[in-house]
This record gives sequence, C-alpha cells and structure tokens, in this order.
Amino acid sequence: MTLYGYVDAIKSKRVAIVGIGISNTPLIDILINQGVSVTLCDRRTAEDIGVPAARFAAMGAEMRLGEHYLDGLDFDIIFRTPGLLPTDPLLELAKANGAVITSEMEVFFALCPCRTIAVTGSDGKTTTASIIAELLQAGGKRVHLGGNIGRPLLTAVPDMMPEDIAVLELSSFQLHSITIRPDIAVITNISPNHLDVHPNFQDYVSAKRRIFENQTPDDLLILNCDNPYTARFADESRARVKFFSRRETLKNGVFCRDDMIYFSRDYEVESIIPASEILLPGVHNIENYMAAFAAVDGMTSPEECRSVARTYGGVAHRLELVRKIGGVSYINDSIASSPTRTIAGLRAMRQKPILIAGGHDKNIPFDKLADEIAERVKALYLTGDTAEKIAAAVRGSVFYDPSRLPITIVEDLKAAVLAARASAADGDIVLLSPACSSFDRFRNFAERGDLFRNIVMGFEDK
Repeated sequence: MTLYGYVDAIKSKRVAIVGIGISNTPLIDILINQGVSVTLCDRRTAEDIGVPAARFAAMGAEMRLGEHYLDGLDFDIIFRTPGLLPTDPLLELAKANGAVITSEMEVFFALCPCRTIAVTGSDGKTTTASIIAELLQAGGKRVHLGGNIGRPLLTAVPDMMPEDIAVLELSSFQLHSITIRPDIAVITNISPNHLDVHPNFQDYVSAKRRIFENQTPDDLLILNCDNPYTARFADESRARVKFFSRRETLKNGVFCRDDMIYFSRDYEVESIIPASEILLPGVHNIENYMAAFAAVDGMTSPEECRSVARTYGGVAHRLELVRKIGGVSYINDSIASSPTRTIAGLRAMRQKPILIAGGHDKNIPFDKLADEIAERVKALYLTGDTAEKIAAAVRGSVFYDPSRLPITIVEDLKAAVLAARASAADGDIVLLSPACSSFDRFRNFAERGDLFRNIVMGFEDK
C-alpha cells in the first residue's frame, strides 16, 4: 500500500493525534490536506505550542489542549507521540474500547518500500545512524536518514525507491509498543536511561528488545559483544547475528586489536582503518564506527569506510567544536543526556575540561559519573533540576579533592557559560555535557545546544 492509499483508507475513521511535535507534524499536514478529520491532543496550551497550534486550527483540526487532553479518547485510530507510553491508563482504556493505537513510525515501517536499517541503544545511536548513512552514500547508495534523529520519514515514502535504504534512529519510546521488522537492526549498547518514564530498567530493556523481535533468519542483528545486556540478545534472536568488540577477536563481525579495526568473516580478517585515524574523538566513537562498519559490510568497501572515518566531522550537539576564542575551545555535547554519555565525552577529552552539566532528573544515579568528574574535570558548573544532586554525588566521591575541583551552582545555562568563560585560561576546554535530559528548561537537547552555541558565538575577544 502507498502512503496516499493508506490515507484514503482511513478517511472514514475518527482519527486523533496525540502530541503536536516534530515527529507528528508532517503526518498532521498530510492527513488534513487529504481530507481526514483530525483531532489534535496535547498537554500544552495553544500559547505554549505557538504557531503550529494556530496553523492546524486554521486548517480545520479540532484541538484538545491542556491538562485533560487525554480525557474521552473516543476514536477509531490514535497516533501517539513517542513520549507517551502505550501503557498510559487512558490510552489503554481507549484500546479496550476498540481504538487502534499506532504511531508515525509504525505506519512508516508498514509502508516503506525499501530496505531498512534501524539503530537503537542507550548511547551513540544518533552518531551510529549518521555514520551508517555516510558510509552507504560513499558506497553509492541513495539513503533516507531519519526517525528519532529529527526527520520523520513517513512523508518521504512516496519518494522512496525499492533500491534505496532507509536508516532510522529509534528511541525506547518509539519501540515500546511498535511491531517492526528492520532488515538490519543495530543495538549500540544498553545502560540505565529514561527511568523517569519507564517504570523500571527491565521495561526499558524490553523496549529495546523489540527492534529485533520480529526479525527472521533473512535479517541481520548487530550487537555490542562487550555490553552484557546486548550480548545476551544473541540467544534470543532469530536473525543472523554479527558482533562488534574492542575486547574480543570475533569469528564474524568487526573488532579492534592493537589499534587496527578489522572485518572478520569466519575468522578471515580484513583490515579497515587504525582506530587512531578516526576523526571523531573518543573510544565511544570507535565503537560507533565498528557498529556502523558491521551494518554496511558488503555494501561499502573498506576504502570507502576509511575515507568517511577520516573526514566525517559528526553530528551537531555531539562533541561539536563550536568555536575557539581567546585560546579557549568551546565544545557542545548537549546530546549527552545520560551519565554514560557524559563519561564518554570526558574520556574523549585530551585534558581536563571545565564542565557544564545538569538538567532534568531521569532518576539515574550519578555515582559513576561523580568519580569520573572528580578525576577528569578542572572545574564544574551545575544548573537545572539535578544541580544539587550531581554536586552531592561528586562531593561524596572518594576521588574528590575540593582544592582541585571547584563546584559552582548557577541559575541557568547562560550563567554557567559566562561563569565558565570567566574562569577559563588560554588552552582550556569548556565542555557542555549535561548528563541529563533537557526537559526542565528546554524543549529538547537541540534547543539547549543551540543556546550554548549562540552564547559562545556572541563572545568577543577579550
């Protein structure tokens, strides 16, 4: 079925879309423009939503906004926003009353005419998906990159050809109730994350597992051999499994030994590139590249892999060098919304940075991060809901020395950036790596990273 065939098939249905956000906006446009009667539901007010709310209301959409936006969900089809889990009691009630609960992503997989590569994980999924897209393009493939990475792909379906490849980053929220079958599934790693939304860690792991649950022996699953959670998935998968590893010599997959990254096919090895030649800094990016290499093996040559790895500068908000001014380098790692991501960022630094951290509390412990900060950070500036919590964890670390690591709590991100600049000396690095999500002060990590970038770009030489 085509996209417009699907839309025609639901024109007689009562349709609700929950969440007027990035992932659903293109879907809303299509449905309204094709004559589907749509009700839009969002916790925010019209004032909070801004222009999109006014635009969709003018197009004829019914609006249910504010605190009680989920009351009375008497619809045939309900498209949920990724941030609203299908276990919400009001969604479950709607389902019990006959509603079909779906999502933009689930419809995409049902209609997509080309091969799909789906990437998930606690850390590195955006970078890995982006690297895969770069590698495939280097190999001459026509690639569509999207999903949780910021570009919904449903509206691109009419432009897709069978020989194309769609590469998607998928979050646990998108995967929670979805039925999909990607041709290639990649799980970068798993560690505690989003425990403010998922009721427990097992629920989070189960959501990640759904990326491969419907795969068949014709499909491929790429797993991190070094991560205990992902390694176990190999025994649960019906798909062919390839591993990647920094620690093990593998029979099939991609591994690193003595700085060289290799393809391995039944222990027949082929060198790809020295890990030290990868442009993106940090051990975590070596792992991201190995996962990507495993996914594109047979579609992109080692020469093309080398070329991309040596030249690709990465994705905005991911250890992005914003500017060097007054001898100080300012690095935007706003995507680091968990302690493990910030740890990876700290380990990628060539020296102790001045760290800006803090944000929304996802109920993730900060003890491991605290040890890393105590050992690897020159000065710490904290803001957001978790500021006091992170400060307490760092002060409680056995590695903490107050004479060598000043900790300052400030009002907001702008104050943190200005304070960091005032304390920085020639040769220093100022690193925004929050270790927390952005939702206490910002709509998303990109808005947070953009503010950091704008502040830094506004600096004048002292």
